[in-house]
Amino acid sequence: MSKFVVRKVAVLGAGVMGAQIAAHCANAEIPVLLFDLAAKEGDPNGIVQKALANLRKMEPSPLATADRAQYVAAANYDQHLAQLHSCDLVIEAIAERLDWKLDLYAKVAPHIRPNAIFASNTSGLSINKLADGCPDSLRPRFCGVHFFNPPRYMSLVELIPASATDPTLLDDLEQFLTTTLGKSVLRARDTPNFVANRVGVFSMLAVMHHTRAFGLGFDVVDALTGPAIGRAKSATYRTGDLVGLDTLAHVIRTMTDNLPDDPWFSYYATPDWLAALIAQGALGKKTGAGIYRRKGKAQEVLDLGLRDYRPADGKLDEGVAALLKIRNPAEKFAALRASAHPQAQFVWAIFRDIFHYVAYHLGDIAHNARDVDFAMRWGFAWDEGPFETWQRAGWRDIAAAISEDIAAGRAMASAPLPAWVAQQDGVHAPQGSFSAAAGRLQGRSRLPVYARQLFPERVAGEAEEAGSTIWESDAVRMWTLNDDDGKRVPILSFKTKKHTISGEVVAGVVEAIARAEADYDGLVIWQPKPPFSLGANLTEFGPSMAAGDLAALERAVVSFQRASLRIKYASVPVVAAVHNMALGGGCEFIMHCARVVAALESYIGLVEVGVGLIPAGGGCKEFALRAARAAARTVTRDPMNFLQPVFQSVAMAAVSKSAREAGQIGYMRPADVVVFHPQEVLHVARKTTLALVEGGWRPSLPPAGVPVAGRNGIATLEMLLANMRAGGMISDHDYKVSRGVATALCGGDIETGALVSEQWLLDVERAIFMDLLQTEKTQQRIVYMLENGKPLRN
Repeated sequence: MSKFVVRKVAVLGAGVMGAQIAAHCANAEIPVLLFDLAAKEGDPNGIVQKALANLRKMEPSPLATADRAQYVAAANYDQHLAQLHSCDLVIEAIAERLDWKLDLYAKVAPHIRPNAIFASNTSGLSINKLADGCPDSLRPRFCGVHFFNPPRYMSLVELIPASATDPTLLDDLEQFLTTTLGKSVLRARDTPNFVANRVGVFSMLAVMHHTRAFGLGFDVVDALTGPAIGRAKSATYRTGDLVGLDTLAHVIRTMTDNLPDDPWFSYYATPDWLAALIAQGALGKKTGAGIYRRKGKAQEVLDLGLRDYRPADGKLDEGVAALLKIRNPAEKFAALRASAHPQAQFVWAIFRDIFHYVAYHLGDIAHNARDVDFAMRWGFAWDEGPFETWQRAGWRDIAAAISEDIAAGRAMASAPLPAWVAQQDGVHAPQGSFSAAAGRLQGRSRLPVYARQLFPERVAGEAEEAGSTIWESDAVRMWTLNDDDGKRVPILSFKTKKHTISGEVVAGVVEAIARAEADYDGLVIWQPKPPFSLGANLTEFGPSMAAGDLAALERAVVSFQRASLRIKYASVPVVAAVHNMALGGGCEFIMHCARVVAALESYIGLVEVGVGLIPAGGGCKEFALRAARAAARTVTRDPMNFLQPVFQSVAMAAVSKSAREAGQIGYMRPADVVVFHPQEVLHVARKTTLALVEGGWRPSLPPAGVPVAGRNGIATLEMLLANMRAGGMISDHDYKVSRGVATALCGGDIETGALVSEQWLLDVERAIFMDLLQTEKTQQRIVYMLENGKPLRN
């Protein structure tokens, strides 16, 4: 059988989801045809062109870099159907109307080539009913592939086969979705709303029911059902506004229309107040008003008692907030049940009913409990799934409490818990997760793609690989996996909070490199949990600043710079494996690595100006070197073409919005690697390290003489600053700090084109750093950042 390769994708439907799916395929270097109806007037591709224009305006951006949009070509059904034959994957993403989808299938099916996959992005319609609209020859290649909104950022994709779908096709598609698009794939059953929406929408309906039952305001409920209980900041009602109240009502209607015998059927209904908002056109964020609305700078929330909007100021009761902070889950749930406060009773009620629901329906909607928990983590941004929460809180005690409430008529449905619940002590174990349909534990998928995930996400109760420690200090751990690659390439991880870089971390990096040089072929710097690093540990500055011990502070900077050089000139390749944030000193470390392997969703930047300092761990020096190399490849040999955009990024503390953008800014180099699935970063980093070794890698020699931009460069960059200060965009101290950035990037206040050493550049950035550190306003910024977690403008 021929190898499955996706060289080109077509997306049918240029709505919110279709356009963003197309954008994410373009992020992955796959050209896309984006189809929609032909416009009745003007450009026949006008509908798609408008969608593409909207992509460029959206925040957060669906495009990893702005230039990705050029790889999405506009098409319409009247003129361009024949172009479908060039596509390996065709994804339908039109409105959730079965009749509309079937009409479209009849139109496009003759143009889909014999070995292409045809998939629907439906959020809950029957895949088998949709497959019935395909010709017999297409049905083995048809399935559901349900992305979550926004597709670039939401990890989950549900993969749903029809009865005739070729199993090999599903395996091929799962591997493509995982590695190429970076998605977390869940195989779902063909049941209404599949797994995540089935559970998530029921959870929202339960919240709506108990909101009214306990007499709580929508804003109070959002305060209760967000981060306070381990769920997304948008909580419940704000989530409704974000996804669109009409979309929410449609998903509810799918349950109403298809689940008449469900014990919770009476709750599968759009509340009157929600129907009234939809009738008024108040659909949420996309229309400017829904459950919430903006009035000037203030946010207002719908109040059902007032039948009008009021200021949104809902807060948790202090006593209930204290209960929710109890770390032991069993104690927390016992305290919530015992409390008479309506907010506490509400929280217990919504957890009880979701536990009851997922237990009752486990065999119908999911292959096992792990799939339910991952669906809610990946698709609804819950910190943990319902079965995980239940198991950690004490399986049997919670089951008894649920049964007690069912018997007392307090639960939403009277159906008893299924018999299997009493036969278990939990659903997750080292051997796998419980399948109600199979009556046993089920292990994870054995598809080859998952061998690339050395540390896949785990559910509570699963066994976790810890690796073997080689050497460890209080700040770092050097360790390895017990496999062939691990014998050659160890891993260095930081143990500090947010993986900040303390003096002990700096020393640990130097020690780990020495050990790698002595006994191994390379070293990978990787953190088991994000972020990669939030930079230097500013709290270490406090005692020396208070004592006026500038010598100690300068020694710390020198140590940091030496560690950066140690990374760069190690005799074995040091590779950074990055996911999430690499800021300040974390960014400087990766700039010195032999290679960077970064997940697409890596946010990288030199942000020191936010605390009134400049990068002094070698970041400015590296940019000066890169500018010199870039200039050497041009006719004019002018480094300013490279330095001006870099200066603007560093002076504004700009952080890349993706790893690809980090490459455009200059934090990453063309040889560095972008990986779409964060769980594959470590695998690729180790293989990259070994590939460098097999290729005879040697560290580059220190540059003999670096031509710098000097005074002319500083003057050019200073003109930008003067305009910004005149326009009130920056303060006098911002000007001083940014001029320091300009001076360091340009190699100091010396003759333009002068040749300097790498150490000279380090000395320049360190001197400016130390000068700024002695200013009152920089010290105020540092203190403010430590106390408030955000920058001070002074």
